[in-house]
Amino acid sequence: MATKKQTVVDERLWQKMVSSLEVHGEVKFKEPMKAHTYLQIGGEADVFTCPQDTVSLENILTVLNEERIPFVTVGGGTNILVKDGGIYGVVISLKNFRRNDIAKEEKDMVLFFAESGTPLQKLVSFSRENGYSGIEGLVGIPGSVGGAIAGNAGAFGYSIKNALVSVRLMHSDKGIYEMSVSELGLEYRASMLPEGAVILSANMRLRKEVKEDVEKKIDSFLKQKRETQPLSEMSAGCVFKNPGGASAGRLIDEAGCKGMRVGDAEVSRVHANFFINKGQAKASDFLKLMDEVKKKVMKVFGTELETEIRIVGRDE
Repeated sequence: MATKKQTVVDERLWQKMVSSLEVHGEVKFKEPMKAHTYLQIGGEADVFTCPQDTVSLENILTVLNEERIPFVTVGGGTNILVKDGGIYGVVISLKNFRRNDIAKEEKDMVLFFAESGTPLQKLVSFSRENGYSGIEGLVGIPGSVGGAIAGNAGAFGYSIKNALVSVRLMHSDKGIYEMSVSELGLEYRASMLPEGAVILSANMRLRKEVKEDVEKKIDSFLKQKRETQPLSEMSAGCVFKNPGGASAGRLIDEAGCKGMRVGDAEVSRVHANFFINKGQAKASDFLKLMDEVKKKVMKVFGTELETEIRIVGRDE
């Protein structure tokens, strides 16, 4: 088992491995992950790299595969909790992969191309400005296109799956290849992406509608979110999945958990399925609070909550 003191690859070894390859982009060592997550929680990553282009990413994955070094990909850092011991291995940030444009225009539809690091709200804004329908319910969801696909993000009866046509992936063994939406196994807040694969880009099909109608829907959904969710506070979004069609937030609220606190981690008083970092929360505080909330909901309702946020890293 990895300990906090173990580092998969130090700076000299990393430079030696990539010296003969074409690798462009930022590389940091012992990088605090709290600087790269919405929760602002998380220990250090052994290596944190932001490849500038597809060739650099492919070469990095080749090295990691050959040296058997584990890696984690991150986009916007929104729906993720990094443990206090940091991340053993390499974190690959896809924030530089932000190209997006109309790939094809038809009479009633547009095919839209977006790289995985594209902010999801950039797509929503594009659809609002041009009257393209299909992703109105994704308004207010932070993070990137890649993360939204991996977790099949959605709200108000919409999910990214409904607009998705296909995804381009990169794998150290398979190279670059494409999967259709039907092959991705997208379900409620989950996908069946191949292990070790990195999402490069996606093609989405949006319908041409009356611009004012699309604007009205998006503005209405955003208004509801602002009134019912703590959008301005440090959170990772919904902590638990809705069980069997019920509302996890309602169960947590009715179990008397609103305002519960462990250290600086607190159950939001606005929406009980959002846990907030009130300042200096640690991942251990957050995890303990999750455990206590799960126990209370189980005791009151006999329902076991399933975690929605992505938890990565090693214990301190």
